[in-house]
Amino acid sequence: MTKNLNSNSQPLSSALTPTRRVATPSFEFYSSFSEEEVLGIIQAIEVRREIPLKYSYKGRGAKIWDNFYLKYIIPRWYRSSNVEIDLLRDNFEYLNGNLQKCQKVNIVDVGAGNSYPVKAFIQRLNKLGKVNKYIALDISEELLDLSRKNFGKWFPIIEFESYRIDIETSCLPKTSSKDQADIETDDIAKIILHLGVTIGNHQNRLEVLKNFKNSMGQHDLLVLTNETGSNAQWDGRVRGGFNYHAEQIYTWIKNNIGIRSEDCELVRKYDLKTDSMVANMKILHDYTVNFSFRGIDKTIEIADGEEITIWRHHKHELPELRQELEQAGLQLVHYSTNKYSSHFMAICQVASN
Repeated sequence: MTKNLNSNSQPLSSALTPTRRVATPSFEFYSSFSEEEVLGIIQAIEVRREIPLKYSYKGRGAKIWDNFYLKYIIPRWYRSSNVEIDLLRDNFEYLNGNLQKCQKVNIVDVGAGNSYPVKAFIQRLNKLGKVNKYIALDISEELLDLSRKNFGKWFPIIEFESYRIDIETSCLPKTSSKDQADIETDDIAKIILHLGVTIGNHQNRLEVLKNFKNSMGQHDLLVLTNETGSNAQWDGRVRGGFNYHAEQIYTWIKNNIGIRSEDCELVRKYDLKTDSMVANMKILHDYTVNFSFRGIDKTIEIADGEEITIWRHHKHELPELRQELEQAGLQLVHYSTNKYSSHFMAICQVASN
């Protein structure tokens, strides 16, 4: 007698074959990026399993960053002030003293964000009549709009300019022909600020430093901040951007790439290959991600257990910092740390040789 099979039953070979899940990026994902940026994200995922952190400041990511940074502006009982603001204050005399040969200065804020870290610094320079203009540069149009709004409220008389650039792939934009004439007659120098420990977030730090060097004149100064110490000696504690910012980026990416929450998890760890702290999205199921946007038609397969880096940070120890600066053609002329020696400010010029 023939045995009746349950209508829901499947052949054994089919039942044992895992189902590959499909992710389709959302409209919000595509609306946050240009076609070139979408292609950059696709290539980064495909080649090195990474969604570069720089893209997290676009779209809704700008608001995520602004909310995160404002937490560190407001004094708390356990944190009396902001590291960036303190380091600019403590190094003001050095920076101002090295500008005595110049009548005016352009403040070029690379990765300007909401511009809060530079507010007090510019106030002091402006009282001395030194500020010619403030130039905000960022990869995010949304953050540039926020910078413009904030700066206009604080300094309505100082000239404001903004440009969208990716410092990993571009030098600083050329100023207007009028400014070039001013530099010759009025001797206007640039103070280029790259704050927010952003130098430690770049995938290719040396290329960034070379782009800065190639944008600098003889009297220009480059000001960097970063965390100090050995990356490999992470104590396992999740704090600062490694905590809140990485968590917010993870939530945005999984929702907008289209990967289910139950199919991924956030993993924070030290990565030996890049000598950096990383936050990775670990995929817990075989996935196919279908990118379809303005003529782009690309499919990427990600296997169960693979990890995609979404946040990275590299700390610097002084010998390594000097080496990277020298390789880029820059010279460290001043170095100081905050009172806890957890963060540093490095002031650089184009190397004399």
